[in-house]
Amino acid sequence: MKITVLNTGGTFNKRYNPIKGQLEVPTDNIALDKIIKSCFNVEFDIKNIVSKDSLDFTQEDRKAILENIKNSTSDKIIIIHGTDTVDLTAKFIDGKVEGKKIVFTGAMVPMSIDEVEATMNFSQAIGFLNAPIENGIYLSMHGSVIEYSKLKKDRSVGQFLVKN
Repeated sequence: MKITVLNTGGTFNKRYNPIKGQLEVPTDNIALDKIIKSCFNVEFDIKNIVSKDSLDFTQEDRKAILENIKNSTSDKIIIIHGTDTVDLTAKFIDGKVEGKKIVFTGAMVPMSIDEVEATMNFSQAIGFLNAPIENGIYLSMHGSVIEYSKLKKDRSVGQFLVKN
């Protein structure tokens, strides 16, 4: 199985910069590389695009994500995205792509601080894409992989919850 991974930054990738004294979104794949090192039955095509906190995304960034989705030769795509605006980007691409299974994922805590959440969310996305699913746009967070509009970030509890 071949999966295209579009790594757009977000908290998933953030690392502490001791010189600036803050968390930064790097332009590399160190967080992702740790996870995929243990994936032996999947071929990954990884592309680093945008490399920002999603709160800083522009419409041009979303257009770049859309173009990378359209240009992917794989019909299975995982997008690592910041959790604050993942819903806006998913909505932006909805209806503009056909014939692909797209799973957005991310993390509320940087992988550099705690590897569990990012690893779980990304691994869920891989497993989901291995199943016989319909083309569409999904979100993989906190134990659920579901159509993107049915999973919402609840800032009051710091989790993604299924909408009723």
